[in-house]
Amino acid sequence: MGTQTPDEQGRGTGRRTLLGAAVLGAGGAVLGLPGAARAESAAAEQRPGGGGYKSLPVPTVIGHRGASGYRPEHTFGSYQLALDLGADVIEQDLVPTKDGHLVCRHENDITATTDVAAHPEFADRKTTKSVDGTSLTGWFTEDFTLAELKTLRAKERIPGTRQRNTLYDGRWDIPTFEEVLRWAARESRERGKEVWLHVETKHPTYFRKLGLGLEEPLAKLLRKYGKHTKNAPVFLQSFEPSSIQRLNKLVDNPLVVLLSSANSRPWDFVQAGDPRTVADLVKPEGLAWIASYAQGIGPTVDLIIPRDASGNLTTPTTLVDDAHDAGLILHPYTMRNENTFLPANFRKGTDPNAYGDAFGAFQVYFKTGIDGIFTDNADTGLLAREDFVNG
Repeated sequence: MGTQTPDEQGRGTGRRTLLGAAVLGAGGAVLGLPGAARAESAAAEQRPGGGGYKSLPVPTVIGHRGASGYRPEHTFGSYQLALDLGADVIEQDLVPTKDGHLVCRHENDITATTDVAAHPEFADRKTTKSVDGTSLTGWFTEDFTLAELKTLRAKERIPGTRQRNTLYDGRWDIPTFEEVLRWAARESRERGKEVWLHVETKHPTYFRKLGLGLEEPLAKLLRKYGKHTKNAPVFLQSFEPSSIQRLNKLVDNPLVVLLSSANSRPWDFVQAGDPRTVADLVKPEGLAWIASYAQGIGPTVDLIIPRDASGNLTTPTTLVDDAHDAGLILHPYTMRNENTFLPANFRKGTDPNAYGDAFGAFQVYFKTGIDGIFTDNADTGLLAREDFVNG
């Protein structure tokens, strides 16, 4: 998921006005809204495997890069903990190696997430590149073979915020997506229940220009492990709609278009000269276009409920209703426990790294009728869902 990751109708203007008032008075009692009944019904209908994404509990709790609130992201330590905590779905971000293997990193720049800087044999690999229009200096996966990457160890990406996670620096290597598929298959057998994955293609236009297209090797792996069908427990997602359109021709998995800030443009749009912005894509006509090839959207939470200049939540937009009207599910991103990431009206104290009222924030987002949410703290999300369903 980026830094920038439907069956209920009738949520009209009156409800949005009521919810807006509830948000502005954050911390109030949980409203008895139809969404709770929908979540309870969906959770009750969950069954092991074979039912497709509609068999998942609603709202679905997605482990963002695993359990990245507690372990270095995109490691088997993070994935396993998210699964053990009870996350419904575990997310992977995919970037390629020089020799065409797909590995799990949030970015191809691995400077902050591995110990590559401590490897003198790779000192000459440090370079400056333009990735999707942004100049970056560091080490990049596409300049390493898989064998070389496997000599590196993962570390915490934001140690200033998550100092406790640094305890696990060096414990795990960089997983390949094929290793993740094998892990998920093994865990599914042992648990008697499908392990769901939410897989993102990162910078697909950038990599295709390097001759390292992501979609074809991803589809090949999904087919190899029988995870390419309509009801397979694997969502595929991307911030670039053309990547999802390409995948739509290769596999039958549920597909999700990720949406960043309203004034941004997907990089493939920039490259193709498509003038549309995310603000255009979240309009009914944009959502209808997405629904012609995908099953869902993954908007930033700020597209669901904007924040004011002080960082406080304001009144929800119509996006949830509009997406549901188009037949799309919504998996917005990202909920985290720390004050620095929470809306201002859910922060506690002055320490940006301390936990705020994450439970309160979850409730407000759940009340909008979203179908799931990405979170670094799956246990918090699951308890919040329990509160919501039983509220």
